[in-house]
Amino acid sequence: MSSEASILHADLDAFYASVEQRDDPRLRGRPVIVGGGVVLAASYEAKACGVRTAMGGRMARALCPQAIVVPPRMGAYSAASKAVFDVFRDTTPLVEGLSIDEAFLDVGGLRKVSGSPADIAAGLRVAVRERVGLAITVGVARTKFLAKVASGVAKPDGLLVVEPGRELEFLHELPVERLWGVGTVTSAKLRARRIVTVGQVARLGEAYLVSVLGQHAGRHLHALAHNHDPRPVVVGRRRRSMGAQRALGRGPHTGADLQAALAGLVDRVGRRMRKASRAGRTVTLRLRFDDYTRATRSHTLTRPTSATAVLLEAARELLAAASPLIAERGITLIGVAVGNLDSQGEQLMLPLDGPDEGGLDSALDAVRERFGSAAVTRGTLLGRGEGFTVPLLPD
Repeated sequence: MSSEASILHADLDAFYASVEQRDDPRLRGRPVIVGGGVVLAASYEAKACGVRTAMGGRMARALCPQAIVVPPRMGAYSAASKAVFDVFRDTTPLVEGLSIDEAFLDVGGLRKVSGSPADIAAGLRVAVRERVGLAITVGVARTKFLAKVASGVAKPDGLLVVEPGRELEFLHELPVERLWGVGTVTSAKLRARRIVTVGQVARLGEAYLVSVLGQHAGRHLHALAHNHDPRPVVVGRRRRSMGAQRALGRGPHTGADLQAALAGLVDRVGRRMRKASRAGRTVTLRLRFDDYTRATRSHTLTRPTSATAVLLEAARELLAAASPLIAERGITLIGVAVGNLDSQGEQLMLPLDGPDEGGLDSALDAVRERFGSAAVTRGTLLGRGEGFTVPLLPD
């Protein structure tokens, strides 16, 4: 561990909603909800009323009837993300993107050039505000884990530096939910045993945590409660998967609705894979149900591909296998990801393999690149809103 707190966790505040407020002055200072059927994002004014991401739109409007509901504009969010990541890379070459709106930055060794890590973090916040027009919160610490915790505590629009030597004093006063990996289920298990702070977790033996939470989770939380996190900031890590998802809202949803949503998602993912010259073998279907539970189903192909037809066939088989769960629980979100990605060379197809799907995909990609993504679409998607999320990391 470095002797200096030099790892920054930079996290944009209420990202989607903030972009909407930036671009439309009428929305500033007012509660904003992005997405109608399911809340994709909420401004802090809406969060103050109890609105949360992934909440059903009807419930969100009941909690905050004065909220302004706007449709998602994924192109605007992607452009804003790219502009913010440009600021990150102008600050330091050591940038590790976590998602479209957050990243770790290592500023160790820049003191003589750019000042202390605290000064660099303050300058980063000013630069994002001036160049992109958005508020960003930054946490600074010696470990990635603690930097992320610090940014969470400092939100919104804040800056918090955890000084070396005071890490455990800061960390142990926080609720257990601040630990990475402590979600609703783990939190309930710990609180049922009157374990409510990180300090209490730290005072427990690893063996006890393993007995309560399982081997992986028990060891993980024991390490984090003592601020043990040796991971460096990693630059240039290639994506292990590419995916997209669509919020559907509460049903009912017909089989045709789900098939149309699935086809649109696979089109989107396949196009991104081909643009990045990647091919994948594992197709994963992700579902979220009316009761907020989730399920995933996956299938591994015999060879890597980015062909839309092949990926769609695999995804349809997974959806068919999951249909009993969907009928029982209802569905509010569907997602598709392709993993085990490899660099893609030219894929040659034997004459007996069937039509040249690769040539068709390339032709459609060229049309969409020139005239826009809506220039060519499937007949099943006509008249249906998309509402896709953007990629997890900026392209």
